[in-house]
Amino acid sequence: MEEFFYIYKRELLGTTICILVLLISRIASTKAIRKVGKLGDIHEARTRLVIKYVSVGHTMLGLGVLIFIWGVNVEELGVVFSSVFAVLGVALFANWSILSNITAGVILFFSFPFKIGDRIRILDKDFPDEAVILDIKAFYFHLMNDQGEQLTYPNNLLLQKGVVLIEKQVHLDEDGSGIL
Repeated sequence: MEEFFYIYKRELLGTTICILVLLISRIASTKAIRKVGKLGDIHEARTRLVIKYVSVGHTMLGLGVLIFIWGVNVEELGVVFSSVFAVLGVALFANWSILSNITAGVILFFSFPFKIGDRIRILDKDFPDEAVILDIKAFYFHLMNDQGEQLTYPNNLLLQKGVVLIEKQVHLDEDGSGIL
């Protein structure tokens, strides 16, 4: 066992430093996201969702750094990555809307001026009604129009269309199903 530590002491030290830096970075980014969420009065569920996305990004970055620390052969790694990226490219191209909705959800978290409970009008000929925002998810918005119908609207379309704020913080029933 001592032999293992002696032979791989650089890799073990690099791994330890990498893990510590990633943990500190993850904690700092989580605190920053929570602070942005609190200052922007953003719903806790949306804040947790963005934290999850950032955590996945940290994990991917950490795995990439650890691969290079342990000296994996670059040619072999290139073959593995090109194969994985080819499969992912086809899968993501086939499901581009999912990826664009997730990205739009993160963008809306940091820059969207509307909150849950606001009455909005989306400037879209296919969506002529005003609606109240019931919930904001990773892929779509839950809305309720004046007829009491619950609607979903994709996040990426919300970034592409104009949105008019009609009224701030419309009061909803306790279960969020209707307007008081």
